[in-house]
Amino acid sequence: MQSLYDQIQVYLNMEEEIPFKEFNSYYQKVIKELGNSHEQFDEETLWKALFIVENVMSNAEGRAKDTKGNEGKKYAKMAQRLQLWAKNFATRLGQAGYTEDDINERFNTMFEEGAAANS
Repeated sequence: MQSLYDQIQVYLNMEEEIPFKEFNSYYQKVIKELGNSHEQFDEETLWKALFIVENVMSNAEGRAKDTKGNEGKKYAKMAQRLQLWAKNFATRLGQAGYTEDDINERFNTMFEEGAAANS
């Protein structure tokens, strides 16, 4: 999960958008990793997984609105699948005692870390 987290930080700090093929490839790696090991995630990995899922989902939703045809439908499907993972991870963090404000605050910190590391 760490390498996927590092990669999302690079993507978030890029000026230009990555092409569909690269986006889809990253998405597939994320889905595969989640499917293989989500049950073993410790708290730190849960945070990173939620951060990745939320950002890819948000980006896919935006692209679905801006892209016509088949690619647009694929982006919408990606966002839909990721929403289930986001709910799962948010619920698990909630069970660990974190509130929505805690999640937002932690995400802001993670964004700042990525910006600092890539500047």
